[in-house]
Amino acid sequence: MSSERLPHEKGFHVSWDQLHRDARALAWRLDGTEWRAVVAVTRGGLVPAMIVARELDIRTIDTISIRSYKGVGSEAGQGQLEVLKRPDDALMMGDGEGILVVDDLVDSGRTLELIRQMYPKAHLATVYAKPKGKPMVSTWVTEVSQDTWIFFPWDMALQYVQPFRGED
Repeated sequence: MSSERLPHEKGFHVSWDQLHRDARALAWRLDGTEWRAVVAVTRGGLVPAMIVARELDIRTIDTISIRSYKGVGSEAGQGQLEVLKRPDDALMMGDGEGILVVDDLVDSGRTLELIRQMYPKAHLATVYAKPKGKPMVSTWVTEVSQDTWIFFPWDMALQYVQPFRGED
């Protein structure tokens, strides 16, 4: 048997309930600061940003979209970073002071590094963090190992799973 694992073999499956609890925990850690706005990193940061904004009663919400991943599963890798959408000019991002940027996960940290270059005073927060990317994040809830693949609820469907041993 090969010692090399497939992504699903060291997977961290996150349910909608677990994500909601973890995003609320992120909000609790961020409470106490008057944020001007929440900026969600699309697409993964949309749901956590909505939960954080609701918990902290922040009504000004925008998005930033940066494409970095190419492929799926074992074919996945990081390509050239490309900013597809910036927050609206009316938000007056400036250097990011008072802005809370929320994403689901920091992996390598490349996406948040680019955001940090664009908005050096923004507060970067993620629900989950891997060791390589952790230095880019100001606040996170749960750390997972670098070789863990996180399966988010929007990437999964309910279906029967064959037992490891036996038929049923």
